[in-house]
Formats: sequence, C-alpha cells, structure tokens
Amino acid sequence: MVKLSRELKFLSGLARTLGRVRGVAAESDQLICDDLEAAVDRFAQNTAFEFEGKSVTYAQLDAMANRFAHWATSRGIKRGDTVALFMPNRIEYLAVWYGLSKVGVASALINTQIAGPALAHCLNISGAAHLICDMETASAFEAVRGDLTRNMTEWVLGGAPGGGGGGAASGRGGSPTRGDRDFDRALKGCSSLRPTRETARFGLTAKDTALYIFTSGTTGLPKAAKITHMRAQLYMRGFAGATGAKASDRIYVPLPLYHATGGLCALGAALLNGGAVVLRRKFSATQFWEDISTTRATMFVYIGELCRYLVNQAPRMEEQTHSLRLAFGNGLRQEVWERMLTRFNIPWILEFYGATEGNVSMFNYDGKPGAIGRIPSYLRRQFNVKLVQFDMETEAPVRNAQGFCVEAKAGQVGEAIGAIGADARSNFSGYADKQATEKKVLRNVFTPDDAWFRTGDLMRQDSEGYFYFVDRIGDTFRWKGENVSTGEVAAALSTAPGVVEANVYGVAVPGADGRAGMATLVVDDAFDLVALQAVSESHLPAYARPVFLRLQPQIEITGTFKYRKVDLVAEGFDPVTINDPLYFREPGGAFRPLDEAHYRQICDGDIRI
Repeated sequence: MVKLSRELKFLSGLARTLGRVRGVAAESDQLICDDLEAAVDRFAQNTAFEFEGKSVTYAQLDAMANRFAHWATSRGIKRGDTVALFMPNRIEYLAVWYGLSKVGVASALINTQIAGPALAHCLNISGAAHLICDMETASAFEAVRGDLTRNMTEWVLGGAPGGGGGGAASGRGGSPTRGDRDFDRALKGCSSLRPTRETARFGLTAKDTALYIFTSGTTGLPKAAKITHMRAQLYMRGFAGATGAKASDRIYVPLPLYHATGGLCALGAALLNGGAVVLRRKFSATQFWEDISTTRATMFVYIGELCRYLVNQAPRMEEQTHSLRLAFGNGLRQEVWERMLTRFNIPWILEFYGATEGNVSMFNYDGKPGAIGRIPSYLRRQFNVKLVQFDMETEAPVRNAQGFCVEAKAGQVGEAIGAIGADARSNFSGYADKQATEKKVLRNVFTPDDAWFRTGDLMRQDSEGYFYFVDRIGDTFRWKGENVSTGEVAAALSTAPGVVEANVYGVAVPGADGRAGMATLVVDDAFDLVALQAVSESHLPAYARPVFLRLQPQIEITGTFKYRKVDLVAEGFDPVTINDPLYFREPGGAFRPLDEAHYRQICDGDIRI
C-alpha cells in the first residue's frame, strides 16, 4: 500500500511537471519574457514581491521591467548584447533581467560573494559593456576596474557613490576613471509601457541566450553557463508544475538570485502561478521561523546547508505553528531530511537534482529521504540520464574492450551523464567559452559518435530507480552551498610567501554538509601562517577559504603528472593517523595547530567551522 502511494505521488508529480514544460522548443518565438508577461496579464493586481517592508504587484513589476528595457535601447544596447548584473537580492533584481530580455539583451548574473581576480575574470568573459550594481557592490567593482579588458560603464541603483559624474570605466585600454552613473535618475525618463513585441523581439527564438549564470564547473575559474530562453523556461515552468504552487502561495526565498535555484526555480514556482515571492537579502537561521510565521509563507526554497543550520538551532514555538506545506531544493542529507519532517512538521519535501548548464535533471516527487530523484525502470527510455562506471585513479569513465563506456549496475557508484539531443530537455547549451563546453562532452559513449553531457557528479541508483548523490569528481567540491574550485584556491594560496606548492581538496566533516576545504602545502623558510591567512581573506570568498592545512615535504603525483588527491581525501584531517603538521582555521579566521583534542571538538560540533 505504501509502495502504491509512492508510485501515485511520483506519477502525479511527473505529470504536473511535463504538463507545464510541454511546448518548450528551441525554434519557438515564445521567450521567457513572454511567459512572464502572460502571468502579469493574468495576475496583474496580485502581489509579486515582498522585500524589506516594500511590495510590488505583477503590474508594477512589469512597469519596472519595461523601464529597464527602454533604458537599454536608449543607450544603444542592442539585441545580442550583454549587461552585467552585480547586485544582492533586492526587489528590482528580476525586473532588470526580465526587462532586458524583452529587447533581446542578455544579463550576466554575477556572484556577489566573489571579488578580486575572480570578479574581474567573470566580468571579462561576460562580454558586457555595461554593469548594473548598487551601493553595496559598487566598491568591489571599483577595486577591479584596472583589471578589466574592455571599457565598462557602471550604473548604480540607489544613487551613485561618486555623485553620478558619468563616464566609462577603462580597463587595460586606458587609465581607470570613476564611471558612476545614477541609475535611478537615468530610469526616470524611461517609459513604463511594454516595448512592442513585434519590433523588440522579432526574429528571436527560444534558443537565443537570456542569461549567463556563473558556475565553477569541475575545473578552473568560474565559467559563464549560457541560459537560453528555452532553458530558463524549463526551470521556471518545470517548478511551477512540480511544486503544485497556486496563486494563494507565498514562497520564501532567502537564496541568492544569481543562482538558478533561487533565481529561476523558486521564482518560476511563484510567478508563473500568480503567487507571491517573499524575498530576503540573505538567510538567517535565528530569524527563520519567526519570519516564516510573520510572512505567512506556505513554501520555502532551500539548499542542504541551510536546513542543517535550522535543525541545529534551539527549538522555538514558531517551528510547529507555521503555514508551510512544502520545502523544495537540493543537497538535503538523509539525516537532516528526517529531522526536518519530524521536528518541523513540514508535510512535503521536494528534493531535485540539476546542473545549471547541464541537461540532467530529476525530482524526488514522492519524498523518499536521501534520494535526489527517481527514474523507474519502466520509464528509463523517456529520460536521457545514465550512470557509467568511473575509475577514481584515472578520473575518467571506464571503457570496455570495444572502447565504449560501461553502464553502472544497481548499487554501483558511477558518473551521471545525459544524452545530448535536439529537444528542449536534452539540449546542452554549454558555456560562453567553446573550449570549456567541449570538455563537458563525452563522446563515443555507447555507440559511435554519440555525445553525452558529463555532470561531474558520482551517484548510485537502487533497484527501485532512486538516485543518491555520492560525491563531486575531480577539482570541485561543495561547501556552504557553493561549488569551490580547487584550482582557484590553489592559485591564490600559491601567491602567499613561502608556499612552494598547493594541493587543494575537500574533506568530510561529521555533521556538516558538503566538504570542507583542505590544502596540503609544500613550504620553505619564508612561510608564515598569518601571511597565508591574509592572502586567503583578500583573494578568496569566505566559502572557498581552506579550513584545514597539512604541510608535507613533497606532494605525490599520479602517472599523468596530476596531484594525487584520493589518498589525501581519505586520510582527512585526523592527527592520530597523520604525522604531518596539521592546522585548522578558527571561527575568527586564524590558523592554529590541530591536535587530538581539537579534532574531537570539531567532530563533536563543539568547534564550529
């Protein structure tokens, strides 16, 4: 009976999702802005956003977006161009890229947690000539002006810090100048009427780029994943169906809007159904339940780390008296999942899996704890997802005598891959960088010349078709809800005095989601922990700074001259089994020696990392 109930829930959820994404096609002239305009026309007077005491209706949101559209055309920004959007969560965020998409302009959504070289890199590869920021992010942009490879004009929402003097920010082509422009003033003369669809979007199709969302992928610095209108529609329409959201729903969104989970999945669930987005600048574990109760939220979107923070909080009355009927997101560990259900009395948790740039996605519609999704045997041919056996030593899929990949059996760990096709769900748009795109494609997998997207994720599937996440492959691990590029961290640490070599990887910490950063270093007499801490804080975002250090006389390499990481990951940070000097980063930021007593305190949760 329980199995039948699960099956019905699965099939019902799948039907809702497929029903909403039906009609999404690359050659269609229906764009994501058309979807949003249709929602505006249907729910004009409903509340669309609530944020820090301010609210806007669907009609007001659309008027705001129209001003951004007309601003772009008035500045000579044309279809096919890109504008960089570098702002924290605020009520105008969606309106900016929604408005720009109405006139065929793409938006590059810049992660507000990055700074320095990584920020300059993202701005440079975005191809944008204009940047929209606010007072909070303007200073970070100022700091990298001299590292830009093209002129970029800065527009500051909420007032220009330099008084709105105007001018372009010069990169290597000239000396840096203040380029602040008061965006509020520029918008005042712009019409709030919709641009004429036939003129503004004539000839555009859903395969054109709507957004760039930056992801670390599996190696190197962040990459600009191309989000076509079609992919944005799949995200937004898919979650509008999967969540079963209604116009009466109020969806609490504390995640950053520059990522797909918060900025597309959650917003689509609300806005395409006439619901309200209760937007927060950032997540607060201590204020969460009071906020949920006060705002009368009926759903909230999570990442696994956020949920772990909640279950570690002291009990409070609001966690049992709320109106939540659904939590949806990804990365929720089984033990946290079960505590969320029992302690917080949340009727339904909808876990999903998907890569920002990839073509592999799945949902756990029936709520089996720990599973990231399900593809039952009788529907395998309807999905493009398979697991292939993976060699940890060579960090490559296993191939048989004929040169083809070997599919993983039930219970066996393998890399998840997705067949690349022409339809909306199997399409792979790739990155702005063609070389980076090609690295994610696996060819000659099961037949000559077939092509599959490599997720870079290890999973296992059980006999009922449920998938379980195991780990990330290679040079990326997940910590604090963010993908950390080991290459980026190693490059930053290598600039510190006395660091000769740096090998960075993630290690498991009891009770923590994801993997904490650890760096094995080869150093000389100039090495200084204080200097290393300073370099870490100035070059890396908080989530990417290493938590543990290990000093070795030399770093082992593989037969292909790559740093050996498998053994280091397995050894972790246990001083009982490791003879090398070990250090850990205290909550205040300083590194100190790691002994057995500190190790036990970290494992027991007495020392927070």
